Amino acid sequence: MEIIKTPIEGLVEILPKAHGDERGWFLEVYKSSAFKSIAPEVKFVQDNLSSSKKGVIRGLHLQLAPHQQAKLVAVLKGKVIDIVVDLRKGSDTFGKTHSCILDEHSKRMLYVPEGFAHGFAALEDAIFFYKCSSEYHPGHEAGIKWNDPTLKLDWKVEHPILSEKDRSLPSLDDLLIKSVISP
Repeated sequence: MEIIKTPIEGLVEILPKAHGDERGWFLEVYKSSAFKSIAPEVKFVQDNLSSSKKGVIRGLHLQLAPHQQAKLVAVLKGKVIDIVVDLRKGSDTFGKTHSCILDEHSKRMLYVPEGFAHGFAALEDAIFFYKCSSEYHPGHEAGIKWNDPTLKLDWKVEHPILSEKDRSLPSLDDLLIKSVISP
């Protein structure tokens, strides 16, 4: 697999090697020994699948300490724009964002370390897969409004479909004021 570093320390895009023939293709999504070069301390404990119709935005979500989650994300079917925000305390890139296209054709994956808010928009009907390093804990969840004015994110969706929960998430500034996170 090819590891592509991003401008944000610890955040990497991964291009697995697909082996194809007339039957289709095969690739390794995750192999512990290979993943150790990316994040040797991370052990995944929960896998999730979601199905989203074109135009759906999910996020931006994160789990707070002590239940922070590192994630390895991929699209099994369709196409999404995946967006993360660095919220790691003391990070030189705190508040910086990164986006990339994940789709079934490129098979590109994204490794998201602990301390990032994460979300995606379905640019086509999509099935999204992610491995998590910590189980979901509802009492430790937080998030940032998808259209936060300071982040100025381009979700590439004209008429977003959002859950009520995602519509009511606070801005990054409000999270900082409430001391839920700190730079």
